Amino acid sequence: MFETERCYINLFRKNDFADVKKIFLNEDVRRYLGGIRDEESTSAILTSMLNSSDEAFYWVIREKQSNNFIGLVSLDPHHNSIFLELSYQLLPNWWGNGYATETARTIIHFSLYELKLKKIVAETQSANISSCSLLERLGMQLEYKIIRFGAEQAIYSIKPS
Repeated sequence: MFETERCYINLFRKNDFADVKKIFLNEDVRRYLGGIRDEESTSAILTSMLNSSDEAFYWVIREKQSNNFIGLVSLDPHHNSIFLELSYQLLPNWWGNGYATETARTIIHFSLYELKLKKIVAETQSANISSCSLLERLGMQLEYKIIRFGAEQAIYSIKPS
């Protein structure tokens, strides 16, 4: 569906289950996301993602050169607002090489200029310094902090320029 300099970003499909499941079982990825998920809840989440509403988008990120699975990027309704939330989860061996920035930037552009959303949000634990830095590099602004899921969460947003 999307192509960046180094990645393909395609809608999540059933044949992606095994790859995406790796994200939910990886302790490093899940450190700030409530921990690893068990088999049953992971299967339920993947099925829900596959059968999502028209307001939710889930994309698999793959490296162009090798077609290797990098991670997942999504746009779906935020917990307590009318806005859609940008989320991303990449396997650790892809961290620190700009893949999250590259793919998230593409989804932000799609959200604001093709879907014509007035605003999108992103929520991350304040303790996840890397994620907070990424959101700021993408031009998102910190709106507020709240306690949710037993930890301080930072809520960022971006509007069309």
